[in-house]
Amino acid sequence: MATASATLPSLSSLSLHTTTPRLFLSKPTKFFFSKPTKLHLFHPFSSHPTTTLIAKSSDIDTSFFENFNPNDENDTVFNPPEAPEGFVPPPSFDEGPMETEEEIAIAYEELYGPAYSGVSYLGNDIYVMDSKVRKTTGFGSRVKKEKVKDGFEERVVQVRRVTKVVKGGKQLHFRAIVVVGDKQGQVGVGVGKAKEVVTAVQKSAVNARRNIVSVPMTKYLTFPHRSEGDYGAAKVMLRPASPGTGVIAGGAVRIVLEMAGVENALGKQIGSKNALNNARATVVAVQKMRQFSDVARERGIPMEELWK
Repeated sequence: MATASATLPSLSSLSLHTTTPRLFLSKPTKFFFSKPTKLHLFHPFSSHPTTTLIAKSSDIDTSFFENFNPNDENDTVFNPPEAPEGFVPPPSFDEGPMETEEEIAIAYEELYGPAYSGVSYLGNDIYVMDSKVRKTTGFGSRVKKEKVKDGFEERVVQVRRVTKVVKGGKQLHFRAIVVVGDKQGQVGVGVGKAKEVVTAVQKSAVNARRNIVSVPMTKYLTFPHRSEGDYGAAKVMLRPASPGTGVIAGGAVRIVLEMAGVENALGKQIGSKNALNNARATVVAVQKMRQFSDVARERGIPMEELWK
């Protein structure tokens, strides 16, 4: 134990001494030396210092700015290089076209993310430029959606509020019935449901365009013959009329005939008063009609012999 305690001070003393050389200056000197200065380098294990010579100031080239006068205009003239042939200078920042609000909003979203509009729809936060919400609900879009220009006109027959009972309660929806037609013998009936009236009407219009049928008419814009059609509990009776009679019908039957372009006809709803079933029953009755020329062509006889 005595020997161990005796060796500890010696180890601690050895750890405190370093073997790195130390630099001592004989005189305080400046960064730029006017005269050659001697530097004495002492080593802790050597008793004789080592002398090192420094280069003279005349050997260092420091005359780069000796003849430069910043106040002289001749010394500060800037001569830029000539532009190459065909060089077109770029337009300045203010000369370009003005950005639209949508482009500014898109650039803002790329930099800082979507901006919250302060409104929540069905429990979800609505962002200013949320494209999904604008497509599905039309929320936040001030520009009205242009109608499809395909030659068909739309007429809303009925909009009803319907509910669906589920485990958590009742779900509220709107059902719209729309009739489309070009008033030249083409007509269709469609139905659609959605959580908003506008969306329901759009869906039903698309569905009606998928169910277009042709209505046979004479030159007096009436039916060629009588017809009856039924759909569910609804039954519709259609009769031709003389010129100047007009469309004498009510409810959905009148709307379907007007959108088809019929100007003289008689219609009667028999049975159910449901608007959707009566509209579809009218379409069924119209599909049963045939032109006299088509019947004569199928039979292979002239039209004059049809009434013999």
